[in-house]
Amino acid sequence: MNEAIMNFFKDLPPEWLVVLLSALPISEVRGSIPVGIMMHMHPLKVFLLSIFGNILPILPLLYLLEPVSEKMRKFSLLKKFFDWLFEHAKKKSEVIEKYELLGLMIFIAIPLPMTGAWTGCVAASLLKLDKKLSFLAAVAGVMIAAVIVMILTIGVKGCFMYVR
Repeated sequence: MNEAIMNFFKDLPPEWLVVLLSALPISEVRGSIPVGIMMHMHPLKVFLLSIFGNILPILPLLYLLEPVSEKMRKFSLLKKFFDWLFEHAKKKSEVIEKYELLGLMIFIAIPLPMTGAWTGCVAASLLKLDKKLSFLAAVAGVMIAAVIVMILTIGVKGCFMYVR
């Protein structure tokens, strides 16, 4: 299985890999930026592709998560998954619940595991925040997270350049 995955990514252009990683729920910009930089891509290109990829799933999540999850919950295995997902997002969403859209932006902007656009959009959906304003807050959060991750990535890379 690992070999099949590696073969798939081997033929993927680096730009597509960065976009794909940034669109996935676990890696988002936190994973795509370091990978793009390690692949010796231009930092501005990595930055823009990562933001683009991380923004891609936001609107579908905000508008489709609730109706799709309701239909999927009819199946016991998927019901368990969505119950876990919503419970996890609810636990993480205190700042969003308290500060609403500003909280959503801050939550997404903090580049820690499980605080990105995916979890933020799940929480915004659960808290019934305005979808259009949530989209804007999520995009702002993604951009801030990308700046933080880019600074950290370039800083760490620079530190290792001088270590022998």
